[in-house]
Amino acid sequence: MKREINIPSKIENLREVEKLIDEVTNECKLSSEKYGNVFIATLEAANNAILHGNKLDENKDVNIKFSWSEKELNLTIIDQGKGFDYKNIPDPTAPENVEKVNGRGIFLMVKLADKIVFNKKGRVVNLTFNL
Repeated sequence: MKREINIPSKIENLREVEKLIDEVTNECKLSSEKYGNVFIATLEAANNAILHGNKLDENKDVNIKFSWSEKELNLTIIDQGKGFDYKNIPDPTAPENVEKVNGRGIFLMVKLADKIVFNKKGRVVNLTFNL
């Protein structure tokens, strides 16, 4: 099964993403724990795409694709930004970063998803959740 949404890069459009997450996870019949993981990781990825990737440029879209089978749920989040160096992300748990406000989104996504892959210089994030 597949579902997809394109949203302009406005923070308030995360509500549309939330609705889609609810619809897809309901169809997948996810446990509440797995639902929480998918919800938080997806919103973090979409938020990063809007804020950091597309820099809140409403002329740029964020594309979010869900596909699933009996065994796994896959998400792809694509922004139209310049990308980022995903190989050199500071560890938010390191003493020098603990008090910083930013820098926890990717850390959370890595911890919550069963697999995460960045492509296209960080403009594409693939999240996989085992069902």
